[in-house]
Amino acid sequence: MGDFDNKEREEVFSKKVRAGKRTYFFDVKSTRSNDYYITITESKKRLEDGVFVKHKIFLYKEDFEKFAEGFKGTVDYIKDHQDVIEKKYEFTEHPVEVAKTEDDFTF
Repeated sequence: MGDFDNKEREEVFSKKVRAGKRTYFFDVKSTRSNDYYITITESKKRLEDGVFVKHKIFLYKEDFEKFAEGFKGTVDYIKDHQDVIEKKYEFTEHPVEVAKTEDDFTF
């Protein structure tokens, strides 16, 4: 057991999303009993020293529905109460803004 316990769980699937100054990673990993779970990591470069600061949450499959409901409700609240300018970031010398389509967070 020892060596396996010390290693980061191997990723089954990974999706990287660049959004301005932040990058989000959505990773599917597997438990010892082969159940999948999601890690969501936000990575942002600190301006003062260039170090990447990461924040991570773990989302287990039994919580997917409630998480999606809460997330969607929170996003809907903000959209209903403030103008939200959604951007699609392009990493070119002259960025072009593109309107984003509505996302569906149902599982």
